[in-house]
Amino acid sequence: MKKTLALILALILALSLIPAAFAADADKTITVGASATPHAEILEAVKDTLAAEGYELKIVIYDDYVLPNTALEEGDLDANYFQHTPYLNYFNEAEGTHIVPAALVHYEPFGIYSESITDLKDLEKGATIVIPADDSNETRALLLLQQEGLIKIEEGYTVETGITHLDIADDGGFKIVPVQADTVPAQLKNGDKGTIAVINGNYALEAGYTSADAIALEDASGDAAQYYANLIGVREGEENSEKTQALVKALLTDEVKTFIEETYNGSVVAVF
Repeated sequence: MKKTLALILALILALSLIPAAFAADADKTITVGASATPHAEILEAVKDTLAAEGYELKIVIYDDYVLPNTALEEGDLDANYFQHTPYLNYFNEAEGTHIVPAALVHYEPFGIYSESITDLKDLEKGATIVIPADDSNETRALLLLQQEGLIKIEEGYTVETGITHLDIADDGGFKIVPVQADTVPAQLKNGDKGTIAVINGNYALEAGYTSADAIALEDASGDAAQYYANLIGVREGEENSEKTQALVKALLTDEVKTFIEETYNGSVVAVF
C-alpha cells in the first residue's frame, strides 16, 4: 500500500513538472519575424552563437511590411527585423502599436535600377519611374530622385515632414508611379523599355539586383545610414529583457559585420 501511494505521489509530481518544463523550453526560444533577404540570412548567421548561450532562434519569414509588426504586437513574435525607424514611427502612429527599437543593425542603400538603360542621362522625357508607395519609403525614393536631378520637391518638405508624389514641384516630365514596395521589382521587369525604379535594398537583393547594378545609389555620407538603419523591433518595455539582450549581443559583433561585408558587397552595410 505504501509503495503504491509513493508511486502515485511520484507520478503526480512528474506530471506537475511537465508544464514547467514546456514553459522553460519556450522561454529559451527567441522567435523573430524577418524579411527573407538580408534579414533572415543575417539571423541565420547567429543561430549557433545563440545556441551556445542556450537559446533556440526561430525565424519566421514575411514578405510584407505589415504582418511582422502586427504579429509582434499580438505576442506571436519576440522581435522583428525588417524595418527602419521612420517606417516604425509611421506604423505605430497609424496602427496604434507599441513597438520600439532595441538595436540598429544595418543600412540598405536605396538604388535606381533599370532593365534597359545604364545612365540616367539616357532617360527620356515621359519615361515611367516606379517608386514604393508607403510614407517613409516614398519620401526616401523621392529624395533620391531629387538627388539625381530628375525631379524637384516643394520647399519645406523634408524627411521629418514626409514627402509624397503630391509634393513634387517639378516632375521633370517623367511619370512617377507609386506602388506597393514589394511589387516595385516586378513592375520594373514588366515595364516598358526605358522604365526605371527606385527599389528598397532588401527587395532589390531578392530580385537579384546588387548595388553594382544600380544606376544611382542613395548618398550614405549624410544621416541616411543611421536614419534609415534597419532595426530589431520589440514590444515597448521589453528592450532589456533577457531574450532581447541575447539577440542584440549575438548580432552586434565583428563576426556579423564581416558576414555582411563578405556576403552583400556593399548592398548591405553594418552600422554598429
